[in-house]
Amino acid sequence: MANVNDVAAYILQRRGSMSAMKLQKLVYYSQAWHLVWNEEPLFDEPIEAWANGPVVHKLFDGHRGRFRVDAPWTRGNADGLTKYEQGTIDAVLDTYGELSGRTLSQLTHDEAPWREAREGLASTERSAKPIDVDRMAEFYGGLDLDEEAVLVKDLPKGD
Repeated sequence: MANVNDVAAYILQRRGSMSAMKLQKLVYYSQAWHLVWNEEPLFDEPIEAWANGPVVHKLFDGHRGRFRVDAPWTRGNADGLTKYEQGTIDAVLDTYGELSGRTLSQLTHDEAPWREAREGLASTERSAKPIDVDRMAEFYGGLDLDEEAVLVKDLPKGD
């Protein structure tokens, strides 16, 4: 099994430098769709329901204080991913990779796993409450990535 830094290294290797927000959301969607397609987590680190969307704290620790995250990401090993792990991430990048970090954050705010983990919190309130992976699998398993791609194709692009 990969770890979150391996996933980040692969994303940055494929797409180059990007905003920290965008990287965090692409990692989140990689986890979500891997849960659906492979019926197991892509990585073990918890994803927390922060005010600006899903965040993996271990990954955040590596880019804390930086708006952009540069490639290569030396904290992880992109070459250590299996072809199935790479396939999941590639599909996520094909669907979500052109969207900005802000747009991806707004998209996660519209989806049940993040909203449910934030239930009862003010919109800007800090929280480290984890997003439940079983709930992620259930929610995204009810979607079709092709349908999701149609939904996101007209959203604003950029980093």
